[in-house]
Amino acid sequence: MRLSTVILPVHRWSEGQKVWKRAEDLGFHAAYTYDHLSWQSFRDDTWFGAIPTLTAAATVTERIRLGTLVTSPNFRHPVTLAKELLTLDDISGGRLTVGIGAGGTGFDATVLGQEEWSAKERADRFGEFVPLLDKVLTQDATTEQSHHYTAVEARNIPGCVQHPRVPFYVAATGPRGLRVAARHAQGWVTCGDPADPDVPAERAPAVIAEQLAKLHTACEAEGRTPDSLAKVLLQGFTAERPLTSLDAFVHWAGTYRELGITDLVLHWPVPDSVFATDLTVFERIATEGLSQLS
Repeated sequence: MRLSTVILPVHRWSEGQKVWKRAEDLGFHAAYTYDHLSWQSFRDDTWFGAIPTLTAAATVTERIRLGTLVTSPNFRHPVTLAKELLTLDDISGGRLTVGIGAGGTGFDATVLGQEEWSAKERADRFGEFVPLLDKVLTQDATTEQSHHYTAVEARNIPGCVQHPRVPFYVAATGPRGLRVAARHAQGWVTCGDPADPDVPAERAPAVIAEQLAKLHTACEAEGRTPDSLAKVLLQGFTAERPLTSLDAFVHWAGTYRELGITDLVLHWPVPDSVFATDLTVFERIATEGLSQLS
């Protein structure tokens, strides 16, 4: 099992660079950030762009993997996104992982002036977005016309440092999204069941187990071994509270390791927010947590 963190882009870089460096010093496998234009309770607070933040982080770190968790079609196009990812993979020396999701409702979904897409349209777009992004990042030139996206001789030179391209970690729980993950992803991401905030903490592992079973079915339908995908759980969206103490984390991590989760991602503490956590406890979890799993 691997332990990573997600650092929200809420810090001016004079302070933010210290957080990213500290994440590397603590030994996290990867450090991600949200690819939103703003997000929920942070809507009226400082919020910087994901790709520039990751680029800056790549220049002040050496070992830790970096990535989006997640980017989406809400305000991205596969062709322009591919060029940014190719560049970031080069700057980071091949340390980039791209978390991708279908997007949701809210500010990101309407900021460009469009109406919020229905769940069906989000799934339709996602089903075109990921395959086209895959092609643009692996082929020298791509021309393709789909219902929602077009690429005309989109160039991919010199290509990604990582071969055949940067790894995709697809966030999905529905049948269509899981098929996308099974076909194109190197990892699968879940945050539990945030759509139902009333799911009690003791029920949360069963929700993940059900999602994993569906992922396995999707992989088998694609002729793929489920073990070939990393299985990532993003903390912070269920009634569970694993960051209250080291013991709480060890119990939580052990539960999900038994279910087959391979990667845990913890939100870096943000004071006076939904991600407020004691930094001392958090750092102890980072350095001691996994070693205490039996």
